[in-house]
Amino acid sequence: METTGTNKSVFANSWIQLVLGVICMAAIANLQYGWTLFVNPLDAKYHWGKSAIQVAFTIFVLTETWLVPVEGWLVDKYGPRIVTVGGGILCGIAWMMNSVADTLPLLYTAAAIGGIGAGAVYGTCVGNALKWFPGRRGLAAGVTAMGFGAGAALTVIPIANMIDSAGFQAAFFHFGWGQGLIVVIAGLCLLAPPLEVLEAGKVSTKASAYNATPVEVMKAPVFWVLYLMFVLMAAGGLMATAQLGPIAKDFGLNGKNVMLFGMALPALQFALTVDRILNGVTRPICGWISDHIGRENTMCIVFAMEAVGIVLLALYGADPWLFVILTGVVFFAWGEIYSLFPATCTDSFGPKFAATNAGLLYTAKGTASLVVPITSVISAATGSWLMVFYLAAGMAALASVLALFVLKPMRIKHALKTRGA
Repeated sequence: METTGTNKSVFANSWIQLVLGVICMAAIANLQYGWTLFVNPLDAKYHWGKSAIQVAFTIFVLTETWLVPVEGWLVDKYGPRIVTVGGGILCGIAWMMNSVADTLPLLYTAAAIGGIGAGAVYGTCVGNALKWFPGRRGLAAGVTAMGFGAGAALTVIPIANMIDSAGFQAAFFHFGWGQGLIVVIAGLCLLAPPLEVLEAGKVSTKASAYNATPVEVMKAPVFWVLYLMFVLMAAGGLMATAQLGPIAKDFGLNGKNVMLFGMALPALQFALTVDRILNGVTRPICGWISDHIGRENTMCIVFAMEAVGIVLLALYGADPWLFVILTGVVFFAWGEIYSLFPATCTDSFGPKFAATNAGLLYTAKGTASLVVPITSVISAATGSWLMVFYLAAGMAALASVLALFVLKPMRIKHALKTRGA
């Protein structure tokens, strides 16, 4: 595993590394969270159909997630810098390709390139944070993941305005190269932690020397329970992320405003901004809470909140203000999975291969993304989003039950078995 040893670089500080990771994550956030703004314009120009366009989103998430174990292995072996810089370049190329994509194959190719790049950046930054903060993994993973969740909030309105004024191709191109450049600059400053940080973590967390290899992790039943729960939770959130624009349109909210301090704000754009902020801040908040009350207890509470929020959105989302509020609840109760799951994984299997092992678990997001195009089909077949909402709520409720009554006793048994390994 690559470490910085006794590196005297000004950047060899845990908090500086955390900030750099957040910057990188914020710069790639639009590849996922800004996508919904482009779906309707793409369909209006090329008439490919929303289901076909959303295949690009699925391809992006699949390549973003399923290759993270490989990228994590490269980080564990060679350090975070080269992987992050390469990922930033690919992210920039992907959106610039989107700006000229006039066929579905080209759109899908760009999605795959963007997914590889985003996965490299995401997996590197989360894995690096887990290593630099061994005693506060929930908080560190949450703050890092916050950059990905909330980063898009800064640019939702500028992107929407550019789409309206200059077209979606211009938005893809200019935000593409700009975001990629930010990742490259920040990525050049990323460093792996020195050995003394990892050694200190064993004392601060009262952990044993247990460090499971990726092969050992794949053989552990607790990993597969975590994987199933990740899929159940990620599916509903990804559906909301990709489909929020079409959902708002079908709710009749296009052109509808909400009044705030005397200002009329477009309901969808305001909801997207609020959602991205709440989707980000929930990650360090719930990560910090889980550091104190336990991972499974936190999961049980917020996953149940997600289920209730989705049902209420299905019933009352046609009201502009309730649409803003309830989508905020849904994203708040969903976003924390990106801090809770990697922290739980590293707690269970050790820090040495944290980037690789967390990457293996992160592939569950890719598996969940396969549901997104299906939701468009279900909506078209039934004439509403009601069945989709209830399906997502049921999955969240199941994950809540599994956290407390299955995962918790399994992790206790796993810890007893591996203590002193």
